[in-house]
Amino acid sequence: MGSVNLLALRSHNLALVLDLLRTAGAEGISRLELAERTGLTPQAVSKITGRLREAGFAAEAGRRASTGGKPRTVLRLVPEAGHAVGVHLDRDELRAVLVDLDGAVVGERSGELDLGGGAGSVVEAVARGVEEVAGALSATDGARGAGVGSLLGVGVALPGPLDHARGVLHRVTGFPEWDGFPLRDALAKRLGVPVVVDKDTNAAALGLSVGGEGDSFAYLHLGTGLGAGLVMGGSVHRGARTGAGEFGHQVIQLDGPRCECGDRGCIEALCLAAVRRGDLARAARVLGAGAANLVGLLDIDLVLLGGRTVTAAPEAFVRGVAQVLEERARREGALGGSVPVRVAPGGGRTVAEGAAQLLMGPLFGRGDG
Repeated sequence: MGSVNLLALRSHNLALVLDLLRTAGAEGISRLELAERTGLTPQAVSKITGRLREAGFAAEAGRRASTGGKPRTVLRLVPEAGHAVGVHLDRDELRAVLVDLDGAVVGERSGELDLGGGAGSVVEAVARGVEEVAGALSATDGARGAGVGSLLGVGVALPGPLDHARGVLHRVTGFPEWDGFPLRDALAKRLGVPVVVDKDTNAAALGLSVGGEGDSFAYLHLGTGLGAGLVMGGSVHRGARTGAGEFGHQVIQLDGPRCECGDRGCIEALCLAAVRRGDLARAARVLGAGAANLVGLLDIDLVLLGGRTVTAAPEAFVRGVAQVLEERARREGALGGSVPVRVAPGGGRTVAEGAAQLLMGPLFGRGDG
């Protein structure tokens, strides 16, 4: 079954069943349990699971003794039946991962990239990365090309701002030539599969949410730039114009250094300047000041840190950000103390894995694609 068929099957009820099959793991789950947990009728569950089995996305996992009557057949998800590619476009690097239906990474490629090298060259670089990482699927399925077999589609994450709904870039900080470029449509035409485009921080936040990091947190990404992904009420908060999370461009010093966005005293400019000086303690406190603003505004439960600058010195950044949050909590007498701070799991693959969930998540009722 190809990607178009699975996406055509997508519905709320199908997502409920798929999510429970994935959660059940190799042990599987019976149709009766699926009906009980979803609230669907046994007939509806049988119809959905029948279609999934016919398509190869579900299979029998044996039988389980029941409290009465004949043993129940249990079903499991078939992880290798569907895959998505997640692509992280940084200003100077491209990373692509291939994930299965369980979200496990089964392939990875990375290389240098010049985001300012022109739209055509970047689109081709993405296409090559996708074709390389998904190449094994073509051999397995006995078909040719990246747009066949079990590949459901491609999620692409890169610095914002951008229009997630239309897949159109705005004036990416430092790269104004991207303003108005329809990246989603250009890649979909080139690859022949569905494509979803989002900000790197939003993609990472979605992946972390799917991975069980909670219903209320901020993911702060410090690499070649600085941004935030926000999860509120279990969903990624993009805002009415999909522009939420431009964390790095909050002004905290009116007469501060000029930022690439054109303003002065942005937290991104201050933080990256401290990093270039080698003053990681100062950089961490600047990042902490921004994090404290988010905590004060949104009352979130957790702060997760990521990005290459953080992963190069995780203890320094966790310690510095946590200290600022603790100081603020003491001053305000915050109920329950300060918000916990830790490094996001995934290392250098956090954004790319989240990008894959831009495709996978909606199939399981997680995120809106």
